[in-house]
Order: sequence, then structure tokens, then C-alpha cells
Amino acid sequence: MKNILEELNEEQKKAVIDVDGPIMVLAGAGSGKTRVLTYRIAYLLQKGVDPFNILSLTFTNKAAREMKERVFSLVANTDAKNVWMGTFHSVFARILRIESEKLGYPSNFTIYDSDDSKSLIKSIIKEQNLDDKQYVANYVLNRISAAKTNLISPIDYNKNNEIISQDKISGKPFIGELYTLYNKRCFKASAMDFDDLLFNMNVLLRDFPDVLYKYQQIFKYILVDEYQDTNYSQYLIVKKLAANNENVCVVGDDAQSIYAFRGANIQNILNLKKDYPDLKTYKLEQNYRSTQNIVNAANSIIEKNKDQIKKEIWTENEEGNKIQLLKANSDNEEGQLIANSIFEQKMHNQLQNDAFAILYRTNAQSRSMEEALRKLGIPYRIYGGLSFYKRKEIKDLLAYFRLVINQNDEEAFNRIINYPARGIGKTSLEKIVVCANYHDKSFWQIVEKANLYPLGINSGTATKISDFVIMIKSFATMLKTKNAFELAKLIASSSGILKELYADRTPEGVSRHENIEELLNAIKDFTEKKSNTDDESIENSIKTLDEFMQDIALLTDADSDDKNDNNKVSLMTIHAAKGLEFPYVFVVGVEENLFPSLQSIGSRVDLEEERRLFYVAITRAMTKLSVSYATSRYKWGNLTSCEPSRFIEEIDEKYIDFPQKARVSSVFGNKANLNLSNTVKQEKITIFPKGKLIKASEADQATSKDFEANDSDEIQNGMEIEHQRFGKGKIINIEGTGSNKKATVFFQQVGQKQLLLKFAKLKIIK
Repeated sequence: MKNILEELNEEQKKAVIDVDGPIMVLAGAGSGKTRVLTYRIAYLLQKGVDPFNILSLTFTNKAAREMKERVFSLVANTDAKNVWMGTFHSVFARILRIESEKLGYPSNFTIYDSDDSKSLIKSIIKEQNLDDKQYVANYVLNRISAAKTNLISPIDYNKNNEIISQDKISGKPFIGELYTLYNKRCFKASAMDFDDLLFNMNVLLRDFPDVLYKYQQIFKYILVDEYQDTNYSQYLIVKKLAANNENVCVVGDDAQSIYAFRGANIQNILNLKKDYPDLKTYKLEQNYRSTQNIVNAANSIIEKNKDQIKKEIWTENEEGNKIQLLKANSDNEEGQLIANSIFEQKMHNQLQNDAFAILYRTNAQSRSMEEALRKLGIPYRIYGGLSFYKRKEIKDLLAYFRLVINQNDEEAFNRIINYPARGIGKTSLEKIVVCANYHDKSFWQIVEKANLYPLGINSGTATKISDFVIMIKSFATMLKTKNAFELAKLIASSSGILKELYADRTPEGVSRHENIEELLNAIKDFTEKKSNTDDESIENSIKTLDEFMQDIALLTDADSDDKNDNNKVSLMTIHAAKGLEFPYVFVVGVEENLFPSLQSIGSRVDLEEERRLFYVAITRAMTKLSVSYATSRYKWGNLTSCEPSRFIEEIDEKYIDFPQKARVSSVFGNKANLNLSNTVKQEKITIFPKGKLIKASEADQATSKDFEANDSDEIQNGMEIEHQRFGKGKIINIEGTGSNKKATVFFQQVGQKQLLLKFAKLKIIK
């Protein structure tokens, strides 16, 4: 048996082997919390604990997948795949499918994503003749989501005078009614949204004691990752499931609790001792990720918070660079500063694009960064952009799959009843909706038995609707006889989607067709993968389309892994960056009223969450951290003055790299002025090997006074040349043709560089 404990430090080892009773592992940034969770599961399995008795809950499918892979590599036990491991939503969706009948749902219920929910809310608002500018779908959905997170049902919502009063004051008195109708329509469509998975799991454990007892006996060991991010609903489920054995291990960091806007409650981790008086706490305080300067700077920030569990993060890593502060005159100049810095660091340190990340408080800040990077030809990717499964053509085909699996799925029905166009117009669909609502039936129940529910539509349209029903039914009969790929390919072809997209030969149309092909490839891969079970009868059975849909129903943007996005600079909000790490990080727009946000500065609780967010941003950096701010920024079309964030001043100045020659800043008292915008407005500084700084003007003196560049076509391999900025060098390679011709040059002063010859301006010496 492999001794896995040898690979842990002392504190990690204690947290892994203490498996009986409640424990809390406070894991600082970069301290190896995932290692503790995976090794703890492996240790339990090595001790002979039945994998079916272990429940491990995470917040992203990606985290669960990585943990599974690590556990499999640690334990030579094929049973390890039987551990209940996944996100809160995926594990509880699995349980709800098993117990669905108790709640009145079929086991093949659909899971609505946020787009489905918004679409349904919009439909209900329209049907109720409400003003969609007053009742914005996003607002209504957020209000409903907040109610569900706090386990407030539609009945409770409409009985609560305080909530009703709030809605009236906000000018939206019908939110409660919309919540009731939304829930009713979801139930009628045999659908649950993401919040329902947690809400209904609570209902299941509350209203069915036998079910609660059953899962308390199954889950003898419970592990929860990122516990500081749990909301009230998640907290209650964990508490109920752990009540019998109390072998619960929660891992998290109160200093990284940044999701209050999603309902996360930091008190869940701060007050854990109240729930479990026998709680044992282990602190993982050694940071394996960042340099000493970055770790110390982060400590100096987070110590300002009052609501926290005290810990002192430290590292044995090298001291590293101090934090670089950048001041720009505008947001556009800030983008130029950062793009220039990335370009220069890439050249001088031979770095790849994916070594760099730019983090910002709001998505709107990406514009100036994108423009500056594009001008320098630096490729980038934006996290939180449109993920693969959110693309229209993908959602269209998935809607066919959904309707084949669950004919009551209202949103899938709406999406594809007339796609590709089959002559079933908007008026006909409205008649179906009215009839379904009047008879309290699903849309499918109306069209399936149209002879029982006269719709008042012409015979031609009635025939087209009938043909659509027959097509979906024929696909449904193959659900258990064909594997997922065979049926998916048949649906894509027979529905007309492939033909429709293939006919569009524009670049966009070709791309959409390729995306459908990629989806089918993913289904093929799913079909051929071995099942996560040792049951040979199941192993040899086919993997069906409904299984594939269950597999992807709960994917989020955080789980997307676009392999085509390798070697690009990463741009993302700080919220999206949590859990990630990069060698070189730029935290931009660190200004008052932006970071911290204007909404947070009136409350200590909110301000402390913003400070935790800044702490998360800082601790993403491994090697070098830069923090920037602008003195002016456009907001809603108006140029406004900005001042540096209080968070900058809270960093201990001994960890900050201030420029040597700078006047005293009134903003920072006796601290040096933060103006490092010399790469844009002031005299350029060129960084040469061994840390020697030479002004550009001095570097130019090394070149000839009568400098005159040769034509790029004259430049040949092996020639000795001269460059106005980099001095003398030798051509060691030339590649490409015409305007794309590039030369690799070794310069005596700055080392090897690759230059585009049409811009390089080189003078031939020999």
C-alpha cells in the first residue's frame, strides 16, 4: 500500500488522518487545500471505508473532476469511482432523480439554465400584460432566486408582509404573483432550475424523514470544499445529512469569501463552532504559490478586516519582486501601460502569453485592455465569455434532445417548434399557449391531442404541427435502443438543423456548422467512454442520450475548457479568477468607487467583502504582481476624475516598488508618487540583462549619428546589423515572405529578439 502521508506537510497530514468527528481546515491561498481533500478521501479508502459512504461536495465540475483524477492516481482501487463526488447541484440532482416521485416529478425532469428561466419569465410577464421595462426579467429572476436560496416558497413569499411591502416600494407589486406562476410553469414542464435543486433537496429532507435517515446512513463521511461560499440552503442540507455521524470535514478560507451577491454567507464558516462544539480546527498557513513579497502584501491587506479567523500566511519561496504600482492618466492609457509591460516582459524573459493575467472588478473594464493588446498583436481570451454550450446553434440542437427526453419541456418546445422553419407561426404558437394555460396542461399535451383541444388554426398548420409531434415521438421511441451518438446524429440530420447550417456558407455559418460537428464529437466521446461502475451488465449496456444530457446539464462557464485558447493572455473579473493562478498578474482599475465599488463603501460588511476580493486578486500571482489605477475614466459617456483606492494605501509600503525619482503625493502622505506612466508619456526606460537600467536616450548614443536603415529586402541571414534602440547585432534566422518576413536577431546588449522586418528599420554593417 502506497504511503500517501509522506507527501504531506505536518499540518496537512493532521487534517487528513483526523477522520472522526467534525473538523474545519482553514486553508490559506495557495496552501494545498485540494491536496488535503483528495488525500483525505484516499486515506479513508485505504482504511477500508466503503466509497459509497463518502460524500464530497465542490462548487465546480472542474474541481470535482480534478479531485477524482487525483484520488484515482493515489489509490489502486477501482471502487474509488463509487465515491459520491461532484458539485452540490450535480449530487443533489442525482438524488432528486432517484427520489423524484416523492415530489411529483418524473425522474427525467429537465434542468433549466439561466437562459431558459429568463425566457420563461419574459413569457409570463408578457402573458400577464405587465410592462417588461418595469418588470425586467433579470430582476424578477434574481428576486425569485434570493427567495429560493432562503427557502421561501411562493406561498410563504406572498404571505410575508415585509417582502410584499418591499416589492410595492420598488414599484413591482406583482413579483409574488410572477414567482407563483413561474414555479407552476416549471412544475408543469417537469423542469427544475438551479435553485430548485437545492430548494427541493431541502424539501425532500424536511418532509420525508425516511429519506433523510436513508442518506444519513449512506453518507457516513462528508467533505465540503470552499465552505465559506455556501449559502443558507447548502448549509442546511450539509447540517441535516451530517447530523447523525458528525464526521464532517469542511475546507475553506474566510479570507476568500467573495460571493455574498450570490447568497454565500461567511457566517457559515465563522460560526461553525456553534453547530459543532467538538469542532477541531487545522490551519494551513504555508503558501506554495507566491513569492514572499506577494504573500506579505496580501497579509497586510487582509489584516484590516474585523470579521475573520486570524491566521498568518507564510512561504518558503524566494523573496521575489516588490509589487509594481502603475498610474495612468486615463483608462485607455492604463491599457497601453499594461499591454506594453506584457510585451516587454515577454521579450526580455522569453515568456509565453499564458503566463499573464489581467484581472478587473467589472467586465466593462476589459475594453481598454482588449484594444491595447490588439494593437500590439498580443492574443488574449476573455473568461466568462460565451461558453460552448451557450451558443445558439448548440442550444437549438440540445433543445431537440431535451424535448425527445421530456416532452413537457416548455422552453425546449418554444425554441424548436418552428426551427428550422416549418410554417408554424407566432400566432399559432400563441394559441397553443393560451389553450395550455386555460386547460392547465403542458404545450405538448395540447398539440399531442389537438383533436381534443380545438386551437382555431388552419388545416395546413395543423398538419405541420402533427408532423412535428410524430417526428419527436419517433425519436423518443429510440431513446433506449440507440446509443447517444447514433440518436443525436439522427436528430441533427432529420430535424433539418445540419442542412440549414450547411446551406449558410458565410464564415459565421461555417463556424456554426463546425460547432454542431464538435458537439456530435463530444457525444461520440461520451458514448465510447467506459462507465463509472464495475457492474458488467451496465458496463456492456449502451450509453443513451438522456445520460449525456444529465452529464452536461449542470456545466457552467467555470467548467469550460477551450483547448483552442491555449497560449493567450487571460482577461477576467476577479470573481472568475478565484481558484486560478498565474505567474504574472495585473490588477487594474484599483480606484475608489470602482474597487471598492461605490455600493460597498457605506457598510463595513460590504467593504470587508471588497477587501477580501482584493486579497483574492493579489494571491492569484505567483511571480510578479502589478497594480494599476487611472486618474480619469469614462463612465456613461462622461469623463470623471478618479483617485487611487484605499486598498493601495493599505498595502505595507515596504512591499511596494516606488519609482526612484518622483515627487511626494498628497494622496499618500509621505509615500512616493505612483506615476510609473513613463513608458507612455515620459522618457522611456529600457530594461537590459542583469537588471541594468539604461535610458533610451543613452542607448541611442551607442548607435551611429547618421543612422539610415536599409530596405528590408536587403537583409540576409548571417548579416551584422544595427538597430536604433537595441544597438548592434547579428541575423541568426529569417522566416516568412513578403510583409510577414521575420528576422531573429541576437543583439549584444539585449539578447535575442524576433522582429518583423517591414517595421524593424535595420542598418547593414557587414
